[in-house]
Amino acid sequence: MATTEGFATQKVNRLSSMDAERADLYGGPSVSMPPKHLMASPLDKVPTIDSDSDRSQSEEDVLSSEDEQALATPMTVPQMTVSDDFALAFDIDGVLIRGGEAIPEAVEAIKYINGDNPYGVQVPYIFLTNGGGKTEKERCQDLSRQLNYEVCPGQFICGHTPMREMAERYETVLVVGGEGEKCRIVAEEYGFRNVITPGDIIKTRQDTTPFRKLTEEEYNNSRELDLNKVRIEAIFVFADSRDWAGDQQIILDCLMSVDGQLGTRSATFDQGPPIYFSHNDVVWSTSHEHSRIGMGALRASLEALYQAVTGKELKTVAFGKPQMGTFQFATRLLGQWRKDSHGIAHPPSTVYFVGDTPESDIRGTNEFNEIAENEWYSILVSTGVWQQGTIPRFPPKKIVGNILDAVKFAVEREQQKIHSKKNSALLGQTDQPINL
Repeated sequence: MATTEGFATQKVNRLSSMDAERADLYGGPSVSMPPKHLMASPLDKVPTIDSDSDRSQSEEDVLSSEDEQALATPMTVPQMTVSDDFALAFDIDGVLIRGGEAIPEAVEAIKYINGDNPYGVQVPYIFLTNGGGKTEKERCQDLSRQLNYEVCPGQFICGHTPMREMAERYETVLVVGGEGEKCRIVAEEYGFRNVITPGDIIKTRQDTTPFRKLTEEEYNNSRELDLNKVRIEAIFVFADSRDWAGDQQIILDCLMSVDGQLGTRSATFDQGPPIYFSHNDVVWSTSHEHSRIGMGALRASLEALYQAVTGKELKTVAFGKPQMGTFQFATRLLGQWRKDSHGIAHPPSTVYFVGDTPESDIRGTNEFNEIAENEWYSILVSTGVWQQGTIPRFPPKKIVGNILDAVKFAVEREQQKIHSKKNSALLGQTDQPINL
């Protein structure tokens, strides 16, 4: 695919990130007004052009389809260009969404990186959230509705998405968290063959949780087990628990069992199955004015309970941010998305990650930047967990007010890189040929 100054030209027919323009962004094709004698009336429909001499052509607004129809001219607006040298990655809660609704600047930000910007550039992007409890397809449908823009599963990572790769390792697993049967559905879709929920165990033996009774719907959806034949090989906390007391009791029973056999007790308390959490965020952003506790708090509580009951330290494994494995997974997903959607085979030089939680988003991005082959640039917004007036525990490379400020900063920073290269070429300070 031919490129122009870091952009790959491609015709785009869908609403998602399939057009990240980079040619315009960094000095690619710009739109110029045709001569007046080629213009059709009425002229009042023709957009005006900024006449300031210090404004470059690459900063002119791309004509809308309505404006094009008002021009009786054989000239056509150049195709949008896709950025092939940088990309974006977003956290969701506190960055794009809060309390189930889009943050005011979020919709405009998504339009901006899909070409509705002064440079006509579209930037490939993915979503990397610690949230979960639903299939990636369902989460994408929710986000598409909230942002009024199509989001595809190929550009989306939940906290539990990397757990998909463990389905071949374990056959019978206990899956905890989420609403109703949704996490069971997710696990089965991932390929886990025998998925057990706390509801199944309570239905089979109701005195497992003395103060927790199943609702009629829960009872009907749960599956009765033959506990003598069940051996739980691993425990997966897919989403936030809706019943801390009951879930922790059942998890403790499994952890203190002999090889995951419910009803047994290990004399050494070290024969139970491993436990995995989809993320470790202690707090997260909701519609409440203060952050609410999340899965990381459940993990801390469970570790404290285990220590109190057994006298031993519980070893747990967490996915999600800031774990390096999650960022490596994101790197692979971003590469595949750029290739499938934009025909870009090489990795971006820079990935801008926008988050609201210093302890997971910023820490993970900064630490991954130390080992990644390309640059991972952390941007912190103040619309979620982190609030202005406080010092972030893990400092980002850039702090902005909201998601729109973040994407504008990223685009402008990349534009400056291109202009700097052009200026160096003009001054003879570089040996690399650059097409001007």
